[in-house]
Formats: sequence, structure tokens, C-alpha cells
Amino acid sequence: MTSRRTFIINSSLATAAVLAVPSFAFTMNKKEIGLQLYTLREEIPKDIKATLEKVSSAGFTTVETYGFSIKDQFWGLSPAELKKILDTNHLKAVSGHYGIGSFLSDGDTAELKAAIAAARILKSEYLTIPWIDPPFRKNSEDYKKIAGRLNVAGKMCQDAGLKLAYHNHDFEFEDHNGVTGYEILLKETDKDLVYFEMDLYWVVRAGKDPLHIFKENPGRFKLWHVKDMDKLKPALNTEVGSGSIDFKSIFKEAKLAGMEHFFVEQENNFAINSFDSIKTSCVFISNNLIRK
Repeated sequence: MTSRRTFIINSSLATAAVLAVPSFAFTMNKKEIGLQLYTLREEIPKDIKATLEKVSSAGFTTVETYGFSIKDQFWGLSPAELKKILDTNHLKAVSGHYGIGSFLSDGDTAELKAAIAAARILKSEYLTIPWIDPPFRKNSEDYKKIAGRLNVAGKMCQDAGLKLAYHNHDFEFEDHNGVTGYEILLKETDKDLVYFEMDLYWVVRAGKDPLHIFKENPGRFKLWHVKDMDKLKPALNTEVGSGSIDFKSIFKEAKLAGMEHFFVEQENNFAINSFDSIKTSCVFISNNLIRK
């Protein structure tokens, strides 16, 4: 029979274990950690199968694709062929970066329709626009035009069972007569059609505070890029947890942001090689930023 003293001790230990869970940890329905495959752009063309095997073994469960084109599809693979390799490695492409510059510039829907078709085959949730070409973002009127096109693309995605997201760099935070391009995109897009993938590195690099943006636009940042900044050379990336960005404070506000999925990305400055770097980032996130 359990004595009162034993019960108190066991209860105290259980309470201590609960309290030991970091208060900054973000609770997810499942322990999902994603990777933007652009991180491994030097490896993927060599051997896509082996690369995705290593992504899975490193601890990642989701990925975000890049590099799709009408001509070459995904590095010479059809969406169906890529989906098969992902399934074999228990990976899901919940989002993909699709260049639809022709649609954003002149409304040509060919690239967008092809991207939607590919994303549907991959059973993705999001089709994400990663870039606006410089000639089409010179001033506030340009950004308003882009916002209008994003609304149209968002409706096309919605009709196809997808969601549209927009991924930022730092140029969106340049001032245009007292307003930034990012502010225009947030204001002029329909919140039920256009979502945002916040690249945390580029927001910080632009001198902005992600938490402030979350508070001003709650719920709109369904996707994140978790990319750290080198402490000595801010122009370079580094492994998550090794740099200067305070991800613990940011993840604490994941619910306010509306975050559903996030992807590690590291474009350069790998400690040893890209595979070791993504593993280091995955371990840090698993141990310090999320919990089941």
C-alpha cells in the first residue's frame, strides 16, 4: 500500500517533471519538423533518393519543395515520381516554393496552373510564392498590383483545395513614402485567401521584430522559415540555435502568429557539411523549441 509519504514524494516528482518542461516550448499535435529542400540544393541533383533518405534519418517529417518548372518538373522527376520517393521516406511536402513570376507581372496563368497541378499531386497544403522580380516591386503602386494578383492566385488555389502563401526576403521592408511593401501586402490581400510564410532570418536582417508583426497581424503567418543568423557575420546563416536569433521567444508566440508548419532553412555557412548542419538544427529544435 502506498504511504502518504510515498504519495507526496511521487506527486512532487511528477510536478517537478511537468515544471521542467521549458515554458517557451511550442506544443504541436505531433512532433513535426520541416526542411526547406533548397538547403540541400547542391546534393539533390546528385541523388534525390539518397538525399531524402538522409533528410528523414536526420529527424525531419515534412519538407518544402523548390525548383519546379514546367519543362523539368522537379529536377527531372514528375510530381508523382517525387511523391513516391517522399512516401517511401515517410516525408510529406506540406508546402512548395513555386516561381510564378509571369503571373505576378502580366497575369499569365500557365505557370500558376502547372504549379497548382504539381502541388495537388504531392498532396501539399500550401503553394508558396518565394520571390518578386525587382522590376515589379519598385514602389507602393507595384506592391498594390502584386497584392491584387495574390488575391486572384489565392482564389485559384482555394478552388483547387490548396492555400496560397507568400514568402518574404528583406526587400519587402524597404520604405515607400512611409509604408513598406510588406505592410501593403498584408493590408491589401484577403486574409482568407492569402497567407504568409515568415522567413524569420530576413525579418530580423531587415531590422524588424517578428513579435511586433505577429501582434499587428495575428493569425496570418501559417508558415515559418527557421533560419539562424551568424553572430559575427549577419549576412551568413548558421545552424539553428548557434546564431543570434532568439527563437525561444518567437516560438512562444507561435499561436499568436497562427503558425501551422515551419521549415529549417540554411543557405550557406555550413559547419561541416549540409547534412550535419540540418541534423544539428533538427536536434536543437526538438530539444529546445517544441514538445509533443
